[in-house]
Amino acid sequence: MREYMIKEEDSKKRLDKYLSEQENDLSRSTIQKMIDNKTILVNDMVVKANYKLKENDLIKIADYIKPAINLKPENIKLDIVYEDDDLLVINKPSGMVVHPGNGVYEHTLVNALLYYFENNLSTINGNERPGIVHRIDKDTSGLIVVAKNDKTHLHLSEQLQNKSLYRIYVAIVHEQLKDRKIIIDAPIGRSKNDRTKMAVTSFNSKPAITHVNVLNVYKEYSYIECQLETGRTHQIRVHLNYIKHPIYGDPKYGYKKDDISYGQYLHAKKIGFIHPRTQEYLEFEIDIPQEFKDLITTISYE
Repeated sequence: MREYMIKEEDSKKRLDKYLSEQENDLSRSTIQKMIDNKTILVNDMVVKANYKLKENDLIKIADYIKPAINLKPENIKLDIVYEDDDLLVINKPSGMVVHPGNGVYEHTLVNALLYYFENNLSTINGNERPGIVHRIDKDTSGLIVVAKNDKTHLHLSEQLQNKSLYRIYVAIVHEQLKDRKIIIDAPIGRSKNDRTKMAVTSFNSKPAITHVNVLNVYKEYSYIECQLETGRTHQIRVHLNYIKHPIYGDPKYGYKKDDISYGQYLHAKKIGFIHPRTQEYLEFEIDIPQEFKDLITTISYE
């Protein structure tokens, strides 16, 4: 059960709109269904989604339980960079969703993992995300580590939290960056204007830090390397858009004039971590996709 006491500045807002601003993990449609199902109450009374809030109203939200989903194993080829009894490192192609959600329940990395490893995956994140310790966006290519058991999952999650799991991305962005090294320290939260987007904001946000190193500059573009200090949703994409250097081809945060047929030119190039069982530091690096190389060749001659 979660509760919200309405302040003066939030009075007169619709109930569903206010909660969609507070509850980052729940969509507005889900919130509306919960209101219809009487699992969201105002002052212990049933109200409608369009109820206009008043100062000192008390909202109570019952814990949302997602309906169980039976995922189908699918014979999808995996590019496995490394594997042992505890984990594997996969080179994910651009265009593949990591785990089910938002109406997508087929052709994901999880569907492929279920086919090859059946029940030999961690269960920490439930039946929709077996083995998934962290994620990269659908249209981001590159390295992701998967846990085969819960002990490995917990150890890797701890490394994510204490920032010892090392991740390097490369990207092609618009315009020349003047400084060779940049630290973007700007909090990220859900966008007030578009709930499908994240944004740099002080409202309901979390700290986010991205280190940028410029590898090369061209006439109208830069080829950069990014190191994550934190792991917020869409962090690199949001931060680069924030400093006016959006990633080329980004359908959500980039320029409308871009060719978005490939998606954003963002690649998880390197990952490093302490192996949970052996305590050995492992580091893996994968080359950029051919699409990256082709675009770099094109912009080099512009």
